[in-house]
Amino acid sequence: MELPSWLEYCLMEFCDSVFAIVPQRIPTFENLSNCKIISHRGQHDNITVFENTLSAFDNAFEIEGIWGIELDFRWTKDLHPVVAHDPDLNRLFGSNLRISEATLAELKQLFPQVPTLGEVVRRYGGKLHLMVEAKEEHYPQPEKQNMILKELFSPLEPRKDFHLLSLDPEMLTLVKFVDSSAKIPVAIFNAKTLSKISLKEKYAGLGGHYLLLHKKFVKKHLECGQKIGVGYPKSKNNLFREINRGVEWIFCNDAVRLSGILRTELKKLQLLADANISNELK
Repeated sequence: MELPSWLEYCLMEFCDSVFAIVPQRIPTFENLSNCKIISHRGQHDNITVFENTLSAFDNAFEIEGIWGIELDFRWTKDLHPVVAHDPDLNRLFGSNLRISEATLAELKQLFPQVPTLGEVVRRYGGKLHLMVEAKEEHYPQPEKQNMILKELFSPLEPRKDFHLLSLDPEMLTLVKFVDSSAKIPVAIFNAKTLSKISLKEKYAGLGGHYLLLHKKFVKKHLECGQKIGVGYPKSKNNLFREINRGVEWIFCNDAVRLSGILRTELKKLQLLADANISNELK
């Protein structure tokens, strides 16, 4: 189940405003260093730069401290995977054209901003970590589609260079070109169920909104050697809260801002450590 965009936005704004004023201890240098900032659909405003486009991903790539990008893919009528979140193009481009009902040539002619998955993999693979979300949709030829994905990602190493995400655990079973250790179920209001699935299937970890991933889930997965990914903290206090909980993957709608906060705090701790060493040598 995926929240309506307006409800998700209101929820995030309310939670961020609350957690922004709750003081948090400064994380250790090690924990700050382990934190990985992931730009959610690239750095975009959906006015001058649209989400899930090469321009949005270029903006993220140019910023120091951004470790990865999150992107969504869907299939065209002629079975080409393209990078898009919605089943149609109405929200971004004002068109009711459904991606599954258009060929790649038709899609590119009308909306050249929509990149193919291959374009994104070739442009950023090995340079940014790719968190690739498989959207819930019908796979008319699953074996062929898995072979297409396997070929696209063949230059990259699972876990090291990319992970496969999905809100629907069935998609993680259907999309099987990569093994379970590189897969991450993403929870909304079903964290308990997906936590059990992730542990049973020995997935890479569990993702979800920070408010919905209770500390017991975080603790359990970390103890089993899995990782936790959360979205979408905005403030320094909110970021510190997640890092202090052991969260490593931070999905951000404004990754530029959060990566700046992270770099600033790392520099402060490094300067403090250098000063302490200097004092000890005197």
